Formats: sequence, structure tokens, C-alpha cells
Amino acid sequence: MKIAIIGAGSVGTNLHHAFALKGVRTELVHGRPLTDEKTSREAIEQLPQADVYIYAIADHALRAVVETVYAPKAVHLLTSGTMPMDVFGEDKPHCGVLYFFQSFSREVLIDDWSGIPCFISGRNIDDIAAIYSLAQMLTSRIYEANQHDRERLHVAGVFANNFSNLMYRMAADILSDTQIPFQALLPLIDQTALKVHSLTPKEAQTGPAKRDDKNVMAHHMEVLKESVPNSAFSPDEKAEVYALISRLIQK
Repeated sequence: MKIAIIGAGSVGTNLHHAFALKGVRTELVHGRPLTDEKTSREAIEQLPQADVYIYAIADHALRAVVETVYAPKAVHLLTSGTMPMDVFGEDKPHCGVLYFFQSFSREVLIDDWSGIPCFISGRNIDDIAAIYSLAQMLTSRIYEANQHDRERLHVAGVFANNFSNLMYRMAADILSDTQIPFQALLPLIDQTALKVHSLTPKEAQTGPAKRDDKNVMAHHMEVLKESVPNSAFSPDEKAEVYALISRLIQK
């Protein structure tokens, strides 16, 4: 089976690496030229003939890239958490979704995919079976998910991953005028993440807002408003976030 991965960004590079570790050769095609109309013809001529095309392309450029690929007998797969399968149109009857639910980066390639959940879907039962077999090369945690569920999973991931990472950035910002390194927070971060393996997020919630400790929260607001003004986040922004999230925890 010949596999072509279109897009050499974070997802594409990690997929290429993961398959290679399993002894599965894939062709990694840089997707950027495909988004440029002037070079799309040249780029499409360089695409390898494959049985499976995996599109690891940003959502905003996906339709333009898909339109340049003509391979009606191949299986065409999205890696997106939001895009619908109808992006493939009628000229690609064998298509589906291969959505690995993880945060990827080119700087840190993931070696062990066995614990990464993969959410799949396809236009028919045969395509689903083929996609399942492909996912099984990397992980055993495979689930079928329709468009409705996949969209909500993606939003949930933004809250659990992207938004929490912004909180880490704000925490680092708050410590920027102290002698305390951000690394001092890592045991706390790790323990918080570990707790939700055995407790629900609601059960794991702690802190002054959970305790309704108004004196501590008021003091925190004063500290934030006196924080470094020339940092990535203004004192008012940090205080606003603190107040909003505290109210939601109390609610």
C-alpha cells in the first residue's frame, strides 16, 4: 500500500515519522506550493501515485489542495477535527477522516502513538474498514465519530489544550518580575493533569474560587493590577481573566 501525506507541517511530519517507526514507508509532500495557484500545476505533477492520500493541510487551504488531486480509486483522508467529508466532492468516492486527537509539533516528534485516540469516519462500510486498518498501524484506541461529535471534540480540545496553555503563558508572565522560574510550577501542573485520570474535572477543582475565599481573591486582584505593565498581557487583562474564570468556578 502506497501512502502519500500531503502537508509537511506538525501533523504531517509526525504522521510520516510514526509510520516510519512501524516500518511503513510514506511519501511526505510539502503542501505549501499547492496553495499557490501559480505553482499548483507544477506541484501536482510532483505528487506520487498512491493508494491513500492523507491531507495534513490547514483547513482554510484544504479545498484548494484537494481540487488539485485527481485519484478516483484512492482513499482520501482528512486529518481535521472540523472539516466535513464533502470537501472531497464526487470525484473522490473513497474518502473519510483519520483524526488523531493529540497536540503535534515539528520540534517534538511523538514516537509512541499507542495511547493516542484516533477518530475515524468514512462514506461506506468498506472505506471505514480500510481506515480502521490504517489507524490500527499506530494505535488501538480507535473510535467512529460523526461530524457533530468530531466538531465538539475539537472545541473541547481547544479548551483542554490551547486555553490551558494560555494560562501557562499568563502564569509565566506573572512570575516575570520575580526570581522564581516557571519550572517551579511544573509539579503543580503535572499533578493537576494526573488527578483527572481518576477524578472528574469537577471533583478535581481546587483553589480560592472553589472555596469561595473572597479575601484571597481580592488580594490576588490587587497583585495582578500591580503586575508588570509592559509584559505580554496587561494588568487589566490578567485581572479580567482571573475574575471571569473565578466567577465560572463559583457558578
